Amino acid sequence: MEVDLWQYEKNLYKKGYYNIAGVDEVGRGPLIGPVVTACVILPHDFVLDGLTDSKKLSEKKRDKFYNYIIENCVAYGIGQCSPEEIDQYNIYAATKIAMKRAIFEARKKVKIDHILIDAMPLDLDIPTTSIIKGDAKSISIAAASVVAKVTRDKMMYELDKKYPMYGYKNHKGYPTKAHIEAINKYGLIDGYRKSYGPVKDVLEKEGQK
Repeated sequence: MEVDLWQYEKNLYKKGYYNIAGVDEVGRGPLIGPVVTACVILPHDFVLDGLTDSKKLSEKKRDKFYNYIIENCVAYGIGQCSPEEIDQYNIYAATKIAMKRAIFEARKKVKIDHILIDAMPLDLDIPTTSIIKGDAKSISIAAASVVAKVTRDKMMYELDKKYPMYGYKNHKGYPTKAHIEAINKYGLIDGYRKSYGPVKDVLEKEGQK
């Protein structure tokens, strides 16, 4: 049975909420780079056939959808938390901070009446609904997942141009076997999350604490 991706938005529209934002993150698992979040507010008549959780889309389709969402949304915001902040606060807390930053950016452009968030509860001055696997159940969260994913992937492609030996364009910073082998062979560049296990292992080998 096909999921109605508008189910949450429609219910909120009926209750009098007008601008509904979807919020999602990408990059909690990688060893390097920021965690990236997006907040997207879609118009009520938005149509994009095939839109779903960004992880289920091909890269080509994600890029195409990203451009369409950016051009046709009411407003959007991007938030990040740096590797240093992730090490300082832990990834869960850092993700929440990044989400709030994305919401703050979007709120500069439009009044937000309600926020749909993928999985995580947020303490805000706007009503929120946290939805488990929301990127596959809400069109607003699905749109945010695409924007966040493409934004972070672009960062990894830029990093790959500077340091091709690490293979960032392939693993996007996630702890694959090839990535772990690369950091053990070439060492660490700036931007690694020092609180993550495989990175800690390399630091210990290098005699750093």
